[in-house]
Amino acid sequence: MFQQTPVYDRLVAERGDVPVQVRGEADRIHRDLAQVLRRTSASQPSAPRNVFDPKIPPTAL
Repeated sequence: MFQQTPVYDRLVAERGDVPVQVRGEADRIHRDLAQVLRRTSASQPSAPRNVFDPKIPPTAL
C-alpha cells in the first residue's frame, strides 16, 4: 500500500502499523455486524426485506 521509506518505517516502529490495525478492526466490526444481522433476521422472519420499507402502510397510520 505505502512505498517503504525511512520516514514511514520510523513511524511504524514508533506508533505501530496504523493502516493494518485499522483494517483489522474494520474486518472485526464487519464480522460482528454480519453475525448480529444474521441473528436478527433469523429471529424476525416477518421483518421487511428493506429496513426503509414500513411494516404498516402509511395510509393505515
